[in-house]
Amino acid sequence: MPDEPKSKVLIVDDEPMNVELLQAYLGSEYVTVSASNGKEALEKVNEEKPDIVLLDIMMPEMNGYEVCKLIKKGEVTKFLPVVMVTALSNREDRIKGVEAGADDFLIKPVDKVELSARIRSLLRIKHLHSSLQQEKDKLEMQNRVRSVLTRIIPTLFKTVPLEQKNMIIHQMTYMVVESMLEDLVDKDLNTKNNPLGESCCMLMNQLGGSFEFKPSPQDNASFYLKGTKCPWGAQEAQLNPILCNLTRGAFARLAERIDDEVAIEVLSTMGNGDEECIFKLSKQG
Repeated sequence: MPDEPKSKVLIVDDEPMNVELLQAYLGSEYVTVSASNGKEALEKVNEEKPDIVLLDIMMPEMNGYEVCKLIKKGEVTKFLPVVMVTALSNREDRIKGVEAGADDFLIKPVDKVELSARIRSLLRIKHLHSSLQQEKDKLEMQNRVRSVLTRIIPTLFKTVPLEQKNMIIHQMTYMVVESMLEDLVDKDLNTKNNPLGESCCMLMNQLGGSFEFKPSPQDNASFYLKGTKCPWGAQEAQLNPILCNLTRGAFARLAERIDDEVAIEVLSTMGNGDEECIFKLSKQG
């Protein structure tokens, strides 16, 4: 297992000795970058993508309060933790820092143990927020895809002939696979025992299903994809069994992406009232 990348700390201070001290404190545990003024700090935030900022207050041209406000106003950087590291310790200065959006304060001279503890605490919160945001984005994506496929397509199918239904299914499965697996199919394929089977399950599970693949006990050229939770929603699939064709079509499209020639046999689907979905995929040639 490769080591996890170190978190990056941006140190902003116009006094080189202060920067060197903080780098000495943090160098073994974090990657550090530095800036000597507010303008450079904002540039480094955009260029270096730090995980946390240690920000001095008393700087020429643009003080720490102004830099912090601009960081917190940015759509991309508004959740970036900012710690004010300052010689100012009175109540008014702390209030200004809070109003600017600072997440924490450290008074110079900085204690190494306290510095490390504060950074670790803020990074834990940042990572938790990132995880929650990713989960939120995933759920929103699932809802958008489901909305299109379970509402729009059945409506279209009421008025189009059979040959056009097949074309719509083909187009929609192409769009779903291409939009959701742009990087999944090409990522770490060499580490997968069954690239096609795992990618098919990843796609369905991203949509909210619960799929797994099982090797065939009869031969090495076949395997099964079994789902116990419908990615389109069990009720929607039963009302519109045509949605099960989208699942089969997505598997076929993935096989094309991975350059596998397979025959796909539908053994059961929840859309047709079965307890689970079972697809048998057999490699050809």
